Amino acid sequence: MILHAKVQKKGEFAIDNSYLFCNFASEKEKNMKKVKSFLLKVYHIPSLKYIVAALIAIVVVGFVDENSVWNHLRNRQRISELESEIKDYTDRYHHDQEQIRMLDSNPKAIEKIARERYFMKTDDEDVFVLSDDQESALTVNNESAK
Repeated sequence: MILHAKVQKKGEFAIDNSYLFCNFASEKEKNMKKVKSFLLKVYHIPSLKYIVAALIAIVVVGFVDENSVWNHLRNRQRISELESEIKDYTDRYHHDQEQIRMLDSNPKAIEKIARERYFMKTDDEDVFVLSDDQESALTVNNESAK
């Protein structure tokens, strides 16, 4: 690219912008013609529309749609988490059912739970609660106040 310059005053130069603009415009036109010819060659490929349609379908089915593969995988992960929760709750239910049966059949078990959880005692004994945890001591005091 050649720049034309004129001397306007002593030591100052002015660039001839018209030549620079024309040269830049002609390079831009050449590039646009190359792009246009490439796009026309690509456009005339007979199977191109099928390839583009297939790519769009893959993107929609894979990621965009509410029934997409991505959502399907997320839902499977959520189902497995919920199934593990169901198993945990079922195990806890069976354990509680065993405790209920034991309490119905054994009066000593009722006495044991009353002594351990609720600090109940018989008339001739004293109960001392020793705890390092301040929080548990506060809950015991709150329960006894009620």
